[in-house]
Amino acid sequence: MSDEKQELERESILLRILWMVIFVIVWQLAEVVLGAVVLLQLGYRLFYGAPNAGLMGFGDSLSQYLAQIGRFGTFNTDEKPWPFADWPTPRAPEGEVAHSIPPAPHPVRDEEPKL
Repeated sequence: MSDEKQELERESILLRILWMVIFVIVWQLAEVVLGAVVLLQLGYRLFYGAPNAGLMGFGDSLSQYLAQIGRFGTFNTDEKPWPFADWPTPRAPEGEVAHSIPPAPHPVRDEEPKL
């Protein structure tokens, strides 16, 4: 019975090692994407004077995703990150207020045609 249990544990750790290797590769790709988001956000901030809300949200989600990979890889959790779990929800920003563009006013149209 204990041989069977040891065999299951061995298979379990081998499967976890496989997932860890895959997530290390995903980590490397996500790190490059996060670097690109940082540079885009910097450029946007310099040009418009405030950060972009979409980049802020995506950057926060991606940062949380990298943290999930780290927690899984260091055995702090058994829950595998996305795509096995939901993508992290961006939190409310704690820094600068995002750049916003007010909606364009609609032109006023006369209902009666002019002659």
